[in-house]
Amino acid sequence: MKRNLICIGLCTIATVCLLGASAPLDAEQTPAEEPSLAGTLQETPEEDLTYDDALPSVDGEAQPTDAPEAPEEPEAEQTRLLFVPREQEPTVQVAEAVAGTDPMPLAEEAEKALKAAREVKREDRMTIDGEKAPADVGLEIRSGTPYVALAGMARALDDTATSSWNKSSSTLTIKTSKMTVTAKVGQLYVEANGRYLYLPAGVKLSNGSVSIPLATAAKIFDAKLNWNSSASTATLTTGSGALKSGSAYYDENSLFWLSRVIYLESGNQPLEGKMAVGNVVLNRVSSSSFPNTIVGVLSQKNQFSTYRSGKMKSANPNAESVIAAKLVLDGGVVAKTKGALWFDSAPSSWASRNRTYVATIGGHRFFK
Repeated sequence: MKRNLICIGLCTIATVCLLGASAPLDAEQTPAEEPSLAGTLQETPEEDLTYDDALPSVDGEAQPTDAPEAPEEPEAEQTRLLFVPREQEPTVQVAEAVAGTDPMPLAEEAEKALKAAREVKREDRMTIDGEKAPADVGLEIRSGTPYVALAGMARALDDTATSSWNKSSSTLTIKTSKMTVTAKVGQLYVEANGRYLYLPAGVKLSNGSVSIPLATAAKIFDAKLNWNSSASTATLTTGSGALKSGSAYYDENSLFWLSRVIYLESGNQPLEGKMAVGNVVLNRVSSSSFPNTIVGVLSQKNQFSTYRSGKMKSANPNAESVIAAKLVLDGGVVAKTKGALWFDSAPSSWASRNRTYVATIGGHRFFK
């Protein structure tokens, strides 16, 4: 019995000695056969990794963990391909970077190469009378809408076109043998041959050029446009070189009454507020529930008292009210009040109690 106890004691002492001889693993050291997450992150550029990439996902949400699963050990000579993906654009492969190489210079080169590729493709996207459009038409897509540089487009469609830039007013003027076109940066319309064409997003300044929607440019120069939205390509065929003049296009009687009702009802409102009032009048003309002429709509009982009193006829509308009338007569429609048949400024009105509210612009509420 005593001999057995002595043997057990000796075995215990030997075990303790063996454990003491083993060096403890440093808390900050990671075994070579199990590469750390930090070591893996060095292989991936910082901008390509988000915080969530290092956390496991539970029901679609990243959750913190104290023991992330160790990824597979990378190969010693591992390489990465740097790509710059873009929807509907060709992917540009710039170079292969050996693991550990700074990717930023490669990213810069990728952006330059992609920009050059897009420039080439941009030119190829448009033809005029079967020929590739010149580069200075500046075709670009903004929120799904194709835009062009107005000056470049004018020269491409009419070789008599000249342009001048007024820096103080930020206004571009185009003159051809048939008409004059003016476009002021930020303005909600472009004036062409005495016509006023509505631009909901306004006249743009892009890459140093005054830019407007391609469809508007085609209309101004009386060119036939075929736009393929899926391929983002445009085919134009030149026409007369100028849209019909304002004096020939606008009906004098319609302009007379529409500009006056806009002035009396919304003369102190923003341009789109004035246009929205004009849209209501024209919406009524188009509706089977109202008379089919502007004068008929204005003369309805309990509708526009200023018409019946004679005040409307003798009014002298301001310039913006006349412009608003021309914009809606030329097809301009304020999107947020589209289809409205009533408007008011009173807190409680028949329309507010009986019709569907659409939107508010300035001091007016609009209803269907």
